[in-house]
Amino acid sequence: MNCSISGEVPEEPVVSKKSGLLYEKRLIERHISDFGKCPITGEPLTMDDIVPIKTGKIVKPRPVQAASIPGMLGMFQIEWDGLMLSNFALEQQLNTARQELSHALYQHDAACRVIARLKKERDEARSLLAQAERQVPMSASTAVTVNASALSNGKRAAEDDEMGPEGKKIRPGISSDIIAELTDCNAKLSQQRKKRQIPPTLAPIDAVERYTQLNSYPLHRTNKPGILAVDIHYSKDIVATAGVDTNAIVFDRPSGEIVATLSGHSKKVTSVKFVAQGEQIVTGSADKTVRVWKESENGNYDCRHILKDHTAEVQAVTVHATNNYFVTASLDNTWCFYELSTGLCLTQVADASSSEGYTSAAFHPDGLILGTGTSGALVKIWDVKSQANVARFDGHVGAVTAISFSENGYFLATAAQDGVKLWDLRKLRNFRTFAPYDENTPTQSVEFDHSGSYLALGGSDIRVYQVANVKSEWNCIKTIPDLSGTGKVTSVKFGPDAKYLAVGSMDRNLRIFGLPGDDDGQMES
Repeated sequence: MNCSISGEVPEEPVVSKKSGLLYEKRLIERHISDFGKCPITGEPLTMDDIVPIKTGKIVKPRPVQAASIPGMLGMFQIEWDGLMLSNFALEQQLNTARQELSHALYQHDAACRVIARLKKERDEARSLLAQAERQVPMSASTAVTVNASALSNGKRAAEDDEMGPEGKKIRPGISSDIIAELTDCNAKLSQQRKKRQIPPTLAPIDAVERYTQLNSYPLHRTNKPGILAVDIHYSKDIVATAGVDTNAIVFDRPSGEIVATLSGHSKKVTSVKFVAQGEQIVTGSADKTVRVWKESENGNYDCRHILKDHTAEVQAVTVHATNNYFVTASLDNTWCFYELSTGLCLTQVADASSSEGYTSAAFHPDGLILGTGTSGALVKIWDVKSQANVARFDGHVGAVTAISFSENGYFLATAAQDGVKLWDLRKLRNFRTFAPYDENTPTQSVEFDHSGSYLALGGSDIRVYQVANVKSEWNCIKTIPDLSGTGKVTSVKFGPDAKYLAVGSMDRNLRIFGLPGDDDGQMES
């Protein structure tokens, strides 16, 4: 009989009372002193449970290999070969460890260089900002005075702006008071987000899976069809659309009636956004201007400011969470930060490192970060307080047509010719890519819902994904065909609590997709 541990014939055999297994005495004693349990069954075991077995004197025969000199030489050769193989494996592990250590040191060195460069850029930006704040106060007050005198019938005469020595317009800059306001708003929203929960009224997944077209409203002209942007004011449930026909339409969804038509742009309207409680609207156009509209007593919207600070098409408008400021992005490779009440351009930021214009823009939910997409397939992240470019994401193909931050503040979705990419803002990396269409079909729109639970994208159709985390799969829960017949869905926007989807295409109709019976009685198509 052999020892249960060594597999050899024991010299001092003992047996366990509990398991009945045979052991070599010295081996089981050492195991019990170290672990206090049976090495085979794992049950608790003490020396009192071990019973010695008396046997006759065993004379171990010599192994066959040790019976002759050639056999012993063979044994030595086998042991030598095993030693060499073990030594070779150890050398391989050592070389691998050295390579990993070298790679880690290289990454550490590269990170140190990047950090040093960023600190240098930050210090330079701070010094420039401090210098500008020292030089600008007088110019700012003068510019405000000139701007106020230039207001005529609610429209700002941009040609009367003061010009600097190089022919550039003088900008007052973002003052310390405004920065404090933005910082306070950021702190408040960040604190609220930690306590925020998904609302119980949010449309469940099974409801989104059954969404179908509820209504189709012909809002724009037939001779110049096309809706380029859509925005929704959640509390009033009104929709604004930006059209190729140079008009923006304000539409009351529950009643199915047009509230107002905003006419004044000379070319297509590329972007439209509600401000505050819906009493103001900001529009951007290919005619290089931005207009601020305010609701009048009769329900129409009057143009209060015409902003002519850009020299190329205005592609995007985004409103800050304070509802006191907004940003415009243009193909002239600049973005402007405006004060809403006066229509004053506080700063105009140009990126000297690239010449591509901006094709999309959006504020982070907390308001201190601005995301922009360029015609050169680049996504740039800006610090609003210092107007410094703090991060860049590449990897897209074609112009970045849309950009959307998730309400949780961690995820950024960008759309381009090659589909949609999701970025983790905590680690500044791309963690997922959706390529739903072929290489000739760009993704024109991407949008998170207000709760951050769903993601919609539009191209040749509309697709809705369930938002997950970085490691989990984002499942496509609904695919809606483009019913316009154009094959170009240009804008997708979730309604309140994701109860419906407002979709704009390259025809004249605004389409509402939702669950039949949840549309407040509006069932006609």
